[in-house]
Amino acid sequence: MNKKLIWKIIKNILKVVVTVAALYWVFSKVSIQDLKDALLKSNPLFLLFAFLAYAISILISSSRLLSFLTAIGLHVSERYNFKLYQLGLFYNLFLPGGVGGDGYKIYFLRKKYSIKGRKLLAALFFDRLSGLWALCLIIAALIIFMPQLGIPNYLTILGFILGTTLYYFLVGKFFNDFKANFIKTHLKAIGVQSMQVIAAIMILYALGFDGKFSPYLFLFLASSLVAIIPFSVGGLGMRELVYMWGANFFHLDSHLAVLISLLFYIISAFMAFTGSYYIFHPSALGTEKLPSVKEIEESQTED
Repeated sequence: MNKKLIWKIIKNILKVVVTVAALYWVFSKVSIQDLKDALLKSNPLFLLFAFLAYAISILISSSRLLSFLTAIGLHVSERYNFKLYQLGLFYNLFLPGGVGGDGYKIYFLRKKYSIKGRKLLAALFFDRLSGLWALCLIIAALIIFMPQLGIPNYLTILGFILGTTLYYFLVGKFFNDFKANFIKTHLKAIGVQSMQVIAAIMILYALGFDGKFSPYLFLFLASSLVAIIPFSVGGLGMRELVYMWGANFFHLDSHLAVLISLLFYIISAFMAFTGSYYIFHPSALGTEKLPSVKEIEESQTED
């Protein structure tokens, strides 16, 4: 057994351990029965709206990736791109170990269009980076309306403007392919994050909340930032930890905070599960069977 394989096994075990430990700590602080009662009393219509808002965010996100692929000269049909995006969602949420959803996207796109993996990696990287930028934009906007954080508005605005200017300069200097589509792709990124915020608002309505939304939305976005770091399985556990910390800091209802996180995870899981269709019907992706992890890793070393 080589060192690379051993490290993968250890890394995946650690993710499971961190996820279980985080969830154990969270549920030791809140009542399971209270969570269950609140969930049973939730408004299903608003939960449906939350799912629809999240589904729209995924459609926009898929379109954003397509814009980045177009920028490197890869003209993929919207339908095929969305199929790969669905498969990627499934692997990232349910099978986060190994190569992940991006590895499968790169494999199929290289196989179908004979494009260099380095270009695809750059497109996928900036697709994620644009999402992070939009996330920071909305967080900055919320900070302005949250004086309890004690952050001067001018510092928030100045920091974001300087960060965006530097970001745009680096893209133009070192990754000129993406400069022409910069505004288009980043408007889509704002659309993605905005629809997910709307999904969180719909969850709050579903739970019968009628107070101040901004602290809960701030924690929702902050937990999304934490979930990007692959400490746990699909971000599960880490999101809830952020909500619990934030609930104490802002003096919020910890049960409501945890419910928002769990319901959003369930909604995203439902959406990601649609990608399982291609595991049983790989012909929809133009292949007889999905490649193994070994095949994908070998293809990544060809450039």
